[in-house]
Amino acid sequence: QLQLVESGGGLVQAGSSLRLSCAASGRTFSSYTMGWFRQAPGKEREFVSAISWRGGSPMYADSVKGRFTMSRDSVKNTVYLQMNIMKPEDTAVYYCAAKGPKSSVYDYWGQGTQVTVSS
Repeated sequence: QLQLVESGGGLVQAGSSLRLSCAASGRTFSSYTMGWFRQAPGKEREFVSAISWRGGSPMYADSVKGRFTMSRDSVKNTVYLQMNIMKPEDTAVYYCAAKGPKSSVYDYWGQGTQVTVSS
């Protein structure tokens, strides 16, 4: 089993920055594709960003491209989501997730961390 624990959420004003962290434990971190998702009140969970276990550049949803940056630290078994120029529509519960190299779905999820952006 892979355990994921998010941290770093909070309340910020529009235009501010916030960095989320997701610490992984329990299995070899480097063999997993890591992703960030979010779910706003009354809406479905949506993709935000992901980094493949193969490496390479992260992928981003159009809504966050140019404002958010995802990175991974394989030594610390942690992924980060740096969120800049935040908007009220970024308000959501943010989830970290992991997908094995042979899996087509994200198998492991964190508990989520609340991010609220005030206007």
